[in-house]
Amino acid sequence: MPLESLDRLPPPFFKQGPSALSRLVFYSALALFLMVADARFRVAQPLRAGVATILYPAQWLALQPVQMVQTFTSYLTDLKTARKTELAARVQLAEQSQRAGQVEQLLLENERLRQLLALKDRVQAQAIAAQVLYDATDPYSRRVVIDKGQLQGIEPGSPVMDEHGVLGQVTRVYPFVSEMTLLIDRDQVIPVMNARTGTRSVVYGAPTPHGGLLELRYMSVTEDVKEDDLLTTSGVDGVYPPGLPVARVISVDRRSDSSFARIQGRPLAQMQGVMHVMVLSPVSRPEIPDGSTGAPNARPAPSGSPAATRPGTPRTPAPGVSP
Repeated sequence: MPLESLDRLPPPFFKQGPSALSRLVFYSALALFLMVADARFRVAQPLRAGVATILYPAQWLALQPVQMVQTFTSYLTDLKTARKTELAARVQLAEQSQRAGQVEQLLLENERLRQLLALKDRVQAQAIAAQVLYDATDPYSRRVVIDKGQLQGIEPGSPVMDEHGVLGQVTRVYPFVSEMTLLIDRDQVIPVMNARTGTRSVVYGAPTPHGGLLELRYMSVTEDVKEDDLLTTSGVDGVYPPGLPVARVISVDRRSDSSFARIQGRPLAQMQGVMHVMVLSPVSRPEIPDGSTGAPNARPAPSGSPAATRPGTPRTPAPGVSP
């Protein structure tokens, strides 16, 4: 085909109507007008609603894979979080159970301390609260070590008690700790009084494999002693304040072949597992010698006593009687 036969004229679209710049300005102004009108008067809202309704199924189908991936990822994350939460909850539950046991122990100790302080108010003696550290190393004795010593004012021979009654006596004092001998030790002796009859006697420690008892010795078979009698400190030794509960009689054996009855009592204090105690100061201490006379302070001896008639002791004559 010869080249002269080709039509080189522009198509009718380009050679008819306004120019491209005019159309750009027109359509730009129209778009701006429509945007302002839609923002002010919502003129395109029906058209937008219709288009959204038509396109909704396509949008839903397109979002399903994304939602499935998000759901699966969320499930794995929630499963991992749930396992961590379960593990943390188990640990917290174990800690709370341990704390609950500690709270019960603290409540019990608090109740014992309250009773101990209330008992301290009834006892007219200086008292120091102490805590039991451990048992003594001697397996043949019933001794424990407390956390108060000479620096805290603990003295040898001081009575020790818990919230129930007399527990023992301080036998050794060190600068920071002290050693206490329990009442059930075989070398421990304490004077007591029967609260029901007022009879005074002495109890001795009687250790047993399962704890320990107290033995009331040198009591006649005719003495009025019954089971469940309360034994309290008599105070005649000048160490224990009078009226402190010591033990309760559990058995009275009056044998015909002996003039003394075999009487056993159970200590009221907690001899095993005690944690907190109260150390009392002794009722009386040794008198300090008077420097002016060189002899201890003593009361005047009654007339007729050996002290009143011994050599070197002046005696005042009675009125009307010549010396």
